[in-house]
Amino acid sequence: MRSFAVSALREPPFPARRHAAVDLVAAESAGWVREFDLLDTPAALRRLGGANPAELAGRACPDAPADRLRLLTDLISWLFVMDDACDEDGLGASPTRLAPTVAGLLDVLDRHGDPDVPTPSDAGPLGLALDDLCRRVRARRRPILLLRLVSQLREYLLALLWEAANREHGRVPGVAEYVQMRRHTGGVRPSFTLTDLAQDGLPGAGRRAEPALAALDALAADLVCWCNDLFSYGKERDRAPDPHNLVATIVGESGRAEEAALRAAADRFNDGLAAYAEQEAALAATGDEGVQAFLTTRRNWIRATYDWSLEATRYA
Repeated sequence: MRSFAVSALREPPFPARRHAAVDLVAAESAGWVREFDLLDTPAALRRLGGANPAELAGRACPDAPADRLRLLTDLISWLFVMDDACDEDGLGASPTRLAPTVAGLLDVLDRHGDPDVPTPSDAGPLGLALDDLCRRVRARRRPILLLRLVSQLREYLLALLWEAANREHGRVPGVAEYVQMRRHTGGVRPSFTLTDLAQDGLPGAGRRAEPALAALDALAADLVCWCNDLFSYGKERDRAPDPHNLVATIVGESGRAEEAALRAAADRFNDGLAAYAEQEAALAATGDEGVQAFLTTRRNWIRATYDWSLEATRYA
């Protein structure tokens, strides 16, 4: 399926870039994963190594100070660990199994990284690592971004319960429902937020809420997720049937054969990429420096996901 994705997807028309400190940050972030004991099996370690979180972060955030690139890398590592626990290790097989973990992580998020509030004693490795991320973001003294991150991570965790309910009942969501929920289950929005944290001069909250920027932000998240779905579909199909892939929802809703559904998913990505380029050009023509910086971060993420997907062994 990787060969299909390579041939069917349009290459994003944005320059490919990579942070010079990727290798250094990769080593430091691997140490962070070990420090919090996030992985306890050789298979889990191999999965995270194949994902290469620092490579994705370094391509998405090529101009960040190294410490902020490290923060983004640690978040991506945490998201990969959480996803694998749900998808590969059975934590997300049912809502009743997943719910206690989600409740504990929501308890951590409710603390907003306050250094004067102790971490829950039963937080476990995932909770302790999440608390560390929140404390480090809080220390950056950009409260709007901290609140945005916490809100987006809550949405991510609750969306994982939606996935677990679908798995338990063998339910395949419709395409429109899936596209909406994928923006949350993909963990893209919190990753965008920590990319924004690494930049200066981005639009304020009022400008970010303008419909044109909000729509572009949502489309960028969609493109990242759909690209991921096309590269990962083959592995997911061969491992065990799972309804949480754009291709699978197209098959379920339309009854199309797999090849036709793959083509339809690729067409959705390509059409979305064309629409993104058009909307971006309109904003770039009239936007100030803050808008230009915002556009650069989202453009980098789309290109980074495509290039990282070509090289990472996570979905091979």
